[in-house]
Amino acid sequence: MSKLKHDWSSSNIIDDVDYHEEDAQAFRKLLGAKEKGEGAGSLASLNSGYVLRGRIVEITKDFVVIDVGLKSEGLVPISEFIDPAEIYLGNEVEAFLDQTEGEDGQIVLSRDKARRLRQWENIVENCSEGSIVTGKVMRKVKGGLMVDIGVEAFLPGSQIDNKRIKNLDEYLDKTYDFKILKINTDRKNIVVSRRELLEEERMTKKVEMLENFHEGEIRHGIVKNITDFGVFLDVDGVDGLLHITDMTWKRIKHPSEMVQLGDQLEVVILHVDKDKGRVALGMKQKETNPWEEIEKRYPPGTHVKGKIVSLVPYGAFMEIEPGIEGLIHVSEMSWTKTINDPSEVLKKGDEVEAIVLSVQKDEGKISLGMKQLEKNPWDEVEKKYPIGSSVTAEIRNLTNYGAFVELEPGIDGLIHISDLSWIKKVSHPSEVFKKGDKVDAIVLSVDKENKKITLGVKQLSENPWENTEKMMDSLVKGVVTKITAFGAFVELENGLEGLIHVTELSDKPFGKVEEVISKGQEVTAKVIKLDPEHKKISLSIKEYLIEKNKENHDDILVGEKKKRAPKKKKEKAAEEKEEENA
Repeated sequence: MSKLKHDWSSSNIIDDVDYHEEDAQAFRKLLGAKEKGEGAGSLASLNSGYVLRGRIVEITKDFVVIDVGLKSEGLVPISEFIDPAEIYLGNEVEAFLDQTEGEDGQIVLSRDKARRLRQWENIVENCSEGSIVTGKVMRKVKGGLMVDIGVEAFLPGSQIDNKRIKNLDEYLDKTYDFKILKINTDRKNIVVSRRELLEEERMTKKVEMLENFHEGEIRHGIVKNITDFGVFLDVDGVDGLLHITDMTWKRIKHPSEMVQLGDQLEVVILHVDKDKGRVALGMKQKETNPWEEIEKRYPPGTHVKGKIVSLVPYGAFMEIEPGIEGLIHVSEMSWTKTINDPSEVLKKGDEVEAIVLSVQKDEGKISLGMKQLEKNPWDEVEKKYPIGSSVTAEIRNLTNYGAFVELEPGIDGLIHISDLSWIKKVSHPSEVFKKGDKVDAIVLSVDKENKKITLGVKQLSENPWENTEKMMDSLVKGVVTKITAFGAFVELENGLEGLIHVTELSDKPFGKVEEVISKGQEVTAKVIKLDPEHKKISLSIKEYLIEKNKENHDDILVGEKKKRAPKKKKEKAAEEKEEENA
C-alpha cells in the first residue's frame, strides 16, 4: 500500500462530524497544533469513535483505501459501500474511526458504522415519538421483528398488525409505514408500531362510513359473532352490536335461540357513536311494541290464561300473548302450601289460569297469582279457631323451639316449647311428643296477616304455681330426683320441684351429700322459702328433724316422770329387804 504525504492544510479531512461538538472542537485543536508544529505526536493519541472525512486514494478488488489525514490510510471493504457510484479515486467519503491502530499497525475504518451514526443523528434530529417513518422488515427476533428505518428499530409482535398473526415470515423483506413509539437515546434503540397506524386508518375509514349511518334506518347485516349478551354484525363494513334485549319483545336466555353465524338479518339503526365508532342495532323495533297500552288491556284483577314457558328458582313465567309474559312468584302459587320450587306445582308447557296482580310497563313486568283463584282459608281462621278454644291436631314437625301441628290442610299451629308444661323444663319437644302424635291444645293467639296460630298444652290444666303460697312452712313429701354437690332436687306430690340445700339436709354433721340422702329416696321436708316468679321452692329436712326431735323430746320428758316414782318404791323395798337380811 502506498503512503502519501499529507498536506495538513488540505480539505481531505473535514471538521469532525460526531454528534458531540466538544469532540469536534478537540479534533480541530489537534489539527491546528500540527500545522503550527506543536506536538507532532498529538494525532497518534486521538481516541477512536469519531466520524472522519477522507479521500479515496486507492481501489483494490476487495477494499477501498481512504486517507483521513492520520498516521496511515485505512482499508474499508467494498461491500460496505451501498452505492457503487461513490467508489472512484479522489472522492471524499465519511468513515468511522474504529481503531487508531489495528493488528498491522494501521488505523481501522468502517463505512457502515459511519453511515449508521449519520442515520441515527438524522432520526434523532428529524423524528420524535409519534413520527411516521418508512422501513423494511429485516429479520425475526425474540418477541417481534427488526425493521430498517435508516437505523434498526424493534417492532414488537403485538404491534405488527391489528389482526391475529399466524406466521411472521409473511412480513419479512416487505416495506411498510411505521409509527415511532419510543426513542431511547442512551441505548440508541427505537421501538415502532404498524398496528397503531392500521387502527388509526381503520378508525378514519370507520368515521367516514359512519357519516352515512342514521338512526332509524333499516340496514342488512351478517352475523359475525354471538356472545351471551348479544350479536355482532357486519353492516356495510361497520361492526354493529345487536343486544339480546333488542332482539325480540319475548324473553330469551341466549341469542343463539334466534340467530346463527352467517345469518343475514334486517336491523334498525338505534344509535351511532361516531367518537367511539360504535353502532347499536335492533330487531324488535321493526315490530309494534306489544307493551303499549298494556295497563289498559290487563288491569289488576284481570283473569288470564296462558302457557308456562320457563321455570326459575323464584317462580314461573307464563306467556299470556305473543311477546307478553307474566311472572307467577312461588309465594303466589298457594295459600296453604309452602312452595320452595315452582316445579313442585308446575312444569314447562302447562296451560294455567291466573289473576293479574300488578303491571310495570316501563320495566316490562307483569305479576300474576294462582292462589287468588281460590278462597283464602285464612280469611275465616279467627272465627274457626277463637282464642281459648280447644283443638285436637296431629304433630307434623318438631323443631328446637316447638312442635308444629296441622289444624286443617294448609293451616298449621305452633306449640312453643315454653307452653308444653307448667312444671318440667323441656329442652326439646321430642322429650314430650313424636311426629304423628295426636295432641289436645288451647288456642293462645291468631295472627291472620302473618298466617300464624299459637297453641299451648300446659294451659289445659291449672298452673300449680298459682297456689303455692299455702305451702309455706308446711311439711311436704317427695322423691329425690337428682343429687348435686350443693344439695338434692325433690319432686313433690303435686308435681313441683324443690331444692334441699346441702345446709338443710341434716341436723347432724356429715361429709358428702350421698352420706345422708340418695336418689329415689322418699323424704319429708319443710317448705322454708317460695319464689313463684322464678319457680323455685326451698326445702329443709333439718328444720323438719329439729321440729320432730323437739316433739319427741317433750314426749320423753313426760315418760320419764311417770317411770321415776315406781323406781323409788323398788329402791325402798330393796333397802327394807337388806335391812331384814342384816
